Amino acid sequence: MTTSTKQKQTTTSRPITITAVVDAVGVLASDSTSGEVYLYDTNKSGGSTGFGTQELKTKVKRGDHLLWTTIALECEAHVAIHGIDIDKTVCEPERKVYPNTDVAYWTGTVKKDIDGAVPYRISFQVGTRNDPITTALSPALVG
Repeated sequence: MTTSTKQKQTTTSRPITITAVVDAVGVLASDSTSGEVYLYDTNKSGGSTGFGTQELKTKVKRGDHLLWTTIALECEAHVAIHGIDIDKTVCEPERKVYPNTDVAYWTGTVKKDIDGAVPYRISFQVGTRNDPITTALSPALVG
């Protein structure tokens, strides 16, 4: 076994992190996520586009690990991801919690190469609102 082969076998790719920055006050005031959610990911150099919009296109390939997190624009506001609705033949997001905390995140693995775009929706728990609210526009995973 050559050195380069060993390096390929031991190299693991870092997850692609998708972060939703949510203006909780704006969502509660307008009862909509339209113009109040800004999506970013860590794969700009890999070809992702649409940063800062709800129509983020995250470039992925089979085997990529995805990690969804959320941040409230206002530090005193509560925002959490309630669910991610996506074609389960492509990815099955799962809610997890960092050990010894109540900080949640969602993770999933891309099951196959994608030809085109696979849109998905994120629903959020915002403030004291009882019902989750879903993104007005769809981000997507793209091949």
